[in-house]
Amino acid sequence: MWTYLIHGEPTPGVARLLEGVGRALEARGFRYSPEAEAPNLVLNAITEENPKPYRRRAQATFVASVLELPRFPEEPIKELYPYLVRALSNVLLAYVPGEGAAFLTLELGHYREKEGEGFYERVAERLMPIACSRLVIDNIFVPDLEPELWEGDELTESMYRAGRKLKEWDLLPAPFPIEEILPPEDLRHVKRLYGIGGLSYGNLSVRKDERRFWMSASGVDKANLKVIGRDILMVKDYDPEKNAILLSVPPHVEPRRVSVDAIEHWMIYREHPGVGAILHVHAWMEGVPATPFNYPCGTYELAQAVAEKVREAPDPTRAVVGLKNHGLTITGRSLDEILERIEGKLVRTVPMS
Repeated sequence: MWTYLIHGEPTPGVARLLEGVGRALEARGFRYSPEAEAPNLVLNAITEENPKPYRRRAQATFVASVLELPRFPEEPIKELYPYLVRALSNVLLAYVPGEGAAFLTLELGHYREKEGEGFYERVAERLMPIACSRLVIDNIFVPDLEPELWEGDELTESMYRAGRKLKEWDLLPAPFPIEEILPPEDLRHVKRLYGIGGLSYGNLSVRKDERRFWMSASGVDKANLKVIGRDILMVKDYDPEKNAILLSVPPHVEPRRVSVDAIEHWMIYREHPGVGAILHVHAWMEGVPATPFNYPCGTYELAQAVAEKVREAPDPTRAVVGLKNHGLTITGRSLDEILERIEGKLVRTVPMS
């Protein structure tokens, strides 16, 4: 059974919202458990003056922070994203009593639910995919990368070229300066729990052989992918027992973590031997099939949803899959081939629903 709890000191408006959403969650199989050590979902009431975080004890806990506002901001990402980060949240609900709630995710997704009949149920449905997902973000570094690959190869060079091209197309949002937003204590907590030191958007990978693939690291500038082990990593496998990504790294480099979407790329490469490269961007193309839910990045459920859409494509080696309220995952024979296919076809604004 899934569990949830309420944290913080809600304003009267937020208290009514959380009471209604709580009833809707319980009707869907959740149990209110205020003493739970590792609840599936925390509804964290914050204020503009004090966006106090809930300090998770486990990666499996997802946090939805709830903030009451007098009006919806005109630029939700610019105005609300700092609150999401300061409160160490997976998603932020900005609630305007009488009007509804605006959702904002770490992946820059943002969408609204109008208040009215069925409002609490719709909010609960939005939270379910987040609360019931399983993160696959642990990395196991093995210093066994072949010496001849320590400086990269023609495949990593293609990743560098692709990153430069994405920058030319203005498709690489700047890494969010998490270290400038979080106080040192909270930043240390995030690093301990998730092993991350920054937020960046988009990723790319290329197949090396039957089992391995190169992939961009997490929190790095995708327009300057050069150093093996720091900017680009070799993914060798996924360990289901440890729920971790296995990586081959040079012994002389302190490695960065691989992109959180590594489990998604791993699934696609294993199922489709003809796929030679995968690109993920925060952009859109008209008429593409999309995943049904806004699963968080780095979750097994998002990887499964994307892999299913790739499987259903007329040609899985040339698929374009929409990630709801998020962006695109695109497969191809090579990164050069992918970029040639999509040039001039991308819409920078992802539709939100």
